[in-house]
Amino acid sequence: MISETVTIPSGEADLTGDLVVPAGARGVVVFAHGSGSSRLSPRNRAVAEALRRAGFGTLLMDLLTGDEERRDSATAEYRFDIPLLARRLVDAADWLGRRPDTADLPAGLFGASTGAAAALVAAAERPGRVSAVVSRSGRPDLADAALPRVTAPVLLVVGGDDGTVLDLNRRAAEALRAEHAVHVVPGATHLFPEPGALEEVAGAAAGWFRDHLGTGNGGEPPA
Repeated sequence: MISETVTIPSGEADLTGDLVVPAGARGVVVFAHGSGSSRLSPRNRAVAEALRRAGFGTLLMDLLTGDEERRDSATAEYRFDIPLLARRLVDAADWLGRRPDTADLPAGLFGASTGAAAALVAAAERPGRVSAVVSRSGRPDLADAALPRVTAPVLLVVGGDDGTVLDLNRRAAEALRAEHAVHVVPGATHLFPEPGALEEVAGAAAGWFRDHLGTGNGGEPPA
C-alpha cells in the first residue's frame, strides 16, 4: 500500500497532494476540488475514502500553490481559470504515469464544481491516459468547446434540488459525444448535506469507475 504526501511539478508551480493506493488497486482517481476549496475538502475526502474501500487509489491535490490560494481568496483570480486548472490536472495524470508504482494503473478524474470543468478539459487533452470522469455538483458547461472532444465515459452527479446546476449539467450532457449519464440524487442540494446524499454520490462514483476505469475509448473522438 502507498500512502504519502507528494509534490507534483506543474510548470513553475509545485503542487501538494495526498496519494493513497491500496494493494491490488484497479486504478487511481485524481480529485479536482471546486473554487475556493483544497485537497482537504471534507466532501471529496469522504468520497475518496469510499473509493479506496472499493479498491481504487486516490490522489487528492491542491490545484493552487499556497501563494496562489492567498491571492485567490482576495481576488478570485484563479478559481475560474479552467485552462490553468486543467493543465495542472494533465500534469498530475502524466506524473502518475511516470511513477513506477502507478504507471500501469488507469487514471480517472473526479471533479467538483469548477474542478469538474478542469477534469473534462484534462480528459479531452489526455484521451489515452484518462479512462473515466465523474463530476459532483459540477460546472461542466465551463469546459465549453472541450466537451465534444472528451472520449472517456462521463458521469454527472447532481442534486435534484440544485436547480440551476442541474440545468447546466443537462445542457452540457447534450454536448458530450462520449458515453455519459446524469445521476440525480433526489432531494439533494449543492453540497449534499442531506442524510445519505453524499453516500449516494460515493456509491455512484465507485460504480462508474468500477465499470469504466481502464476501458475508456481513448484515441479519436467517437463518430
